[in-house]
Amino acid sequence: MTKKIGVGIIGVQPDRSWAAVAHIPALRALADDYEIVALSTTRQESADASASRYGVANAFDSAEKLCACAGVDLVAVTVKVTHHFELVRTAIAAGKHIYCEWPLGNGIAEAREMAALAAAKGVTAVVGTQARFSPVLAYVRDLIAQGYVGEVLSVSIIGSGLNWGPFMETPNAYTADIRNGATLLSIPVGHTLDGLVPAIGEVAELKAVLANARTTATVVETGDTIALTSHDQVLFAGTLASGAPISLHYRGGMPRGTGLLIEINGSAGDLQITSFGGHAQLLDLELKGATGQDQAPAPLTVPAEYFGVQVEGGCMTGNVARLYKQLAADIRTGSKGCPSFADAVTRHQVLEAVASSAASGKAAKPADF
Repeated sequence: MTKKIGVGIIGVQPDRSWAAVAHIPALRALADDYEIVALSTTRQESADASASRYGVANAFDSAEKLCACAGVDLVAVTVKVTHHFELVRTAIAAGKHIYCEWPLGNGIAEAREMAALAAAKGVTAVVGTQARFSPVLAYVRDLIAQGYVGEVLSVSIIGSGLNWGPFMETPNAYTADIRNGATLLSIPVGHTLDGLVPAIGEVAELKAVLANARTTATVVETGDTIALTSHDQVLFAGTLASGAPISLHYRGGMPRGTGLLIEINGSAGDLQITSFGGHAQLLDLELKGATGQDQAPAPLTVPAEYFGVQVEGGCMTGNVARLYKQLAADIRTGSKGCPSFADAVTRHQVLEAVASSAASGKAAKPADF
């Protein structure tokens, strides 16, 4: 494929949805590779309004119609997790390539079925765990590979979820219900772990605690009290495939102290990654390091080549744009540079291991799920 890749986006609300604030700017920054040719919502009126707002030629009131559009080569699924399964299956049946937001499925069973369907159809199917394209995390991967820290001795992670605290805005209120699959564990923990995997390897075994320090939250716009069944405390300690220990503690709500702190301790040096909050996939990260005879960590400058695509919005849109850039190469050449549906299943296995361990009080291995 040498022509521009035609993209159809499912789920666009002007100026507020994730598609509007991240996907559309990212795709427009890659105008040599992509053209947004269609979008869909659940109502023709809103689809027409969104298409007019963004200058898109085709607007549909259903995913089926969008997937049947001849100009659509790639379908971007950018709606709530509860709808991913049905929409991805529709896109696969139509023979379209797919970019689905993370979490891939509402549970591992859905993720596995989608991965199997995509493999059988032979389409390029990627998941939006765009933290892998964070310039800081990509640079950390290379620093570790080059021996900056020597042997990795341990990894420690503390993060704040920003959401899942005492107050929640209306668009995020659905994440309070654990049944919807958009949780503190699945979103910021899942994204951040996935971004670190290329640098530190997979989690091999863990013992976890999931807790609700809060059982209710207040909806900011209405003042309504809603049940918070999605955990606001996620903790685990375990080992990586290398044998190095890893610890993690995520807390719901806005930070008064640590937003994100990742420390990678090695035999020859240390790396420290920090940010305002625990979403490594969408927040700008800062990097410090110390190696050899250094007595304290100092800021490290990430080389310009790690940023690649130039797009407004910092890493919130930049990481998505960098994933799309690699996806264009994957579609055209058959390369495998993007996180695949199979990779998503591996990440879901970690989530399942955390939930199982927390329920049983016993250690769990992600590979067993």
